[in-house]
Amino acid sequence: MSMSTTQTPTPAESEDRSVTVEQLEQEGDIAADYIEGLLDIVDVDGDLTLDVRNGRAYVSVEADDAAALGALADPETVQAVQELTRLAVQNTTGRFSRLILDIGGSRDVRQQELAKLVDRAIARLDEGASQASLPSMTSYERKLVHDIVAERGLISESYGEGSDRHTVIRRG
Repeated sequence: MSMSTTQTPTPAESEDRSVTVEQLEQEGDIAADYIEGLLDIVDVDGDLTLDVRNGRAYVSVEADDAAALGALADPETVQAVQELTRLAVQNTTGRFSRLILDIGGSRDVRQQELAKLVDRAIARLDEGASQASLPSMTSYERKLVHDIVAERGLISESYGEGSDRHTVIRRG
């Protein structure tokens, strides 16, 4: 397995966060060790890339043989492995982790799915609805939705608590 690290936060980003860049890099290293162990268990060769941006550690897993990551790249599997990895990081550091995991481009696929979901909601608005509610999703997915909605010139807000938290879209 090969591993590379990049770092992209601006000084303002790292000052505005309670977690330092060094702590996020540590999270990435711990996560990479954990994920390497999982990949060894399932006998998959993967290349890990670590990144720190927007106050989060990002870990991406790629493979020369994309099919080798097929089952692991399923969105529900990625979410489950991400949660396990966050727990492994938290167990080591004692801090809650907002680490983001991408396996085989799964995050890009999910962002495209969310864009289609937003477009269907906008179509409901075009048909006369005053607002359109999306299903419950993770905080990271809601953030992606908010970004997509803003790009399309509309307004979005999150409502609800815990696993029921969802996004509502409306015109400005």
